[in-house]
Amino acid sequence: MGNPFVHIELNTGDVDRAKAFYKALFDWKLKDMPMGPGQTYTMLDVGKGTGGGMMAKPMPSAPTQWLPYVEVADVKKAIAKAEKGGAMIVVPFMPIGENGSIGIFIDPTGAGLGVWTPAKKKAPAKKKPPAKKKAQRK
Repeated sequence: MGNPFVHIELNTGDVDRAKAFYKALFDWKLKDMPMGPGQTYTMLDVGKGTGGGMMAKPMPSAPTQWLPYVEVADVKKAIAKAEKGGAMIVVPFMPIGENGSIGIFIDPTGAGLGVWTPAKKKAPAKKKPPAKKKAQRK
């Protein structure tokens, strides 16, 4: 089975204007989350389909654009394979808190694409069976 698109992200110079436009156009639910000192990431709940996010462009000279992300088993391996195939690597590997990690590249035709690996879920702690009570003798 192929790798699915799992997230689509808008990088823009005017997040407030983009939020107002897309919320009115598509009735998306938006939720702001702190992303670091003075930065906010807006999660997009689109209902049915692949969700995404919005954020301020990381570099002022970068174009305003949507960037799709594809889920992969290992970001570092996927980025290495993309580079070997002729991609220009923009972000080789970046952890996203406890959520997972991303990488971003420009393919040989000039299109940007992100790869995403979710964090491995920790196995739930095993519950100890209740201690057995010793039978009392009468």
